[in-house]
Order: sequence, then C-alpha cells, then structure tokens
Amino acid sequence: MRHTRTLFGMAASCVLALSCLLAFSSGSLEAGEVAQVAKVPAGHPGTARLTAAQVARPVAVPASSPTASRLTVAQVTPPLKVPANHPATATAAICAECHESESKTHVFHGECTACHVNAKTHAAAESPRKESPGLPKAEQCLACHQAGERKHWKGSLHATANVECSSCHVPHAQVDPVLTKATQSKVCETCHLEQRAQMLKSSHMPVREGKMGCVDCHNPHGSVGPKLLAGATVTEVCYTCHADKRGPFLFEHAPVRESCSNCHNPHGSNNPGMLASKGPFLCLSCHQYGGHVNLPRYNRASATVGQGCVNCHSRVHGSNHPSGSKFTR
Repeated sequence: MRHTRTLFGMAASCVLALSCLLAFSSGSLEAGEVAQVAKVPAGHPGTARLTAAQVARPVAVPASSPTASRLTVAQVTPPLKVPANHPATATAAICAECHESESKTHVFHGECTACHVNAKTHAAAESPRKESPGLPKAEQCLACHQAGERKHWKGSLHATANVECSSCHVPHAQVDPVLTKATQSKVCETCHLEQRAQMLKSSHMPVREGKMGCVDCHNPHGSVGPKLLAGATVTEVCYTCHADKRGPFLFEHAPVRESCSNCHNPHGSNNPGMLASKGPFLCLSCHQYGGHVNLPRYNRASATVGQGCVNCHSRVHGSNHPSGSKFTR
C-alpha cells in the first residue's frame, strides 16, 4: 500500500512539472513562477543524487526561446572577468616574479606574450620549467620589424632555410652582438665556416679588424640580388667603396664590367689584392692565345716570366687614355 502511494505521488509530480513546462513554453508563465512551482525541497530524496555544482548550474536559455526576448545579452552570456594577476595575462611584471635576474639585465621589447608564443602556457603550468615559453618566430618579429631592409625576408635564402631571428639576434641583450661590427662576423661565422677560413688568409677584407662587417656587403634579411648581396650585383656592391674602378672608361675590360668575382675572392685570398689565383695564371685563364712580345710564340708556360702581366698592363680595370686599348696606360 505504501509503495502504491509513492508511485501515485511521483506520477502527480511528473504531471505537475510537465504542465508547468508546457505553460512556460507557451509564454503564459514567467521564469520566476516556474522556478517557484518547480522548487524541490532540500530534504527531498532526489536531491541526494545531485551534486552541489549540478544544483547550482545555471540554465542556458536558447536564443529561439520566447522568453529570450525578456532577457538582456548580459544576462544570457555574462562576461568572463579575468583577474589582473591571472597567469593568462603573463605580463612582464608577472614573469619577473620568477625571472628576477633576467628582469634586471634584459632589455624588453614589450609584453612577454608579444614574442614568446607559449608564455601563457608556461606561466599557467604546474611546473613551468618543463613547459618552455617558446622562442619568438619570424612571424612575431615581422609584426613590428617588417619595413626597410627586412621587406625581402619572405622567400629569402635564410627564410627558406628555416633560420629564425633568434638564431642570430639576442633580443634581451643590452648590446646585440650581431649589430656591432666588432662582433658581427663571429655570429655569421657560426654557420658560414668556409667564409671564416677565407677571411683568415693573408689578403682579406678588414672584417677581423672590426673596420667593416658582413652587412656592409650583404643583407641577411633578404635581397633582390644573389647571395643576399646588399645590391643587385657583385660589381654594384664593390663600387660602393671602390668608386675609382667604376668608370666609365674609354676602353673597358670585359671581365671587370661583368663581375669583380671573376678575378677576386671577396672574402680573402693568399694572393695579393685578394686575387683568385696568382696574377699570370689568372690572366692566362682567358688570354690563352699563343705568343706575346719578348716571349717565344706558342710557349705559354714562359708567360709567367716577368712576375706578372700588370707590370705592363697596369690599367686592368679600364683605361681612358687614347692609346690605352691594351690597358698599358
């Protein structure tokens, strides 16, 4: 008999709740009336199966519901307020709580999250040492540094080789080594070992002496010319310093007009003037016809006698003399 009364009571409660929901959906009842009718006593047996979070969980009202028009946007989707000291903000001040020594010596560009892509995850991790904040990618740097000499970065040799900005630059340093002529070549030489060996030879550019740097001839961020040159051609770059070789000349030397690298090694050589080989042999790589004045005809080996062709042909870069067709004056 007791079980029968319980079943009848549960059925009545279900009928009452269903009728309230139907009335609410038709718009005849307000939200407060429904909540008042459907209020479950705290001691009801059904509440024992619910957790506190489930009881207090807010009801999401669909936008298509008739009662949605009675609610404001703020009531339906209240804004999420993030505390100022929340790890997700990851400002420089919050990072300095752990990185105190770095905050005293480092130079900051702005907020840490602007460069370190994983700074928020790193700050919120239980063990931040196991979660790297991530080094800045080229995309983060180009967000600010995208004009001037960096406009050709996309598609450049360094970009296609997956060289990141942090591979060369030390953004937190008081003085970035790659931006100082005295230390710039040391950074470049970590990858360009062949050029490092050439600059250690007897005849070389004054890079080791700190009088010039790699960026005087190259643009590491991209260029319209080959080999990341600062100009369109090798000759154009060389003329920025060696203007006396530019001309125009009455008698032009074809290899000079084509490229200075035909005869010179721009990074260094053991021959005078950074020549690619010894003078006579260098000239004979093009001038191989037989015979020469004071030398037996067809005996090309004897052409090295006299210590060099430039003893007579001193104007090898070009001549403006009316009789300088042989670059002798």
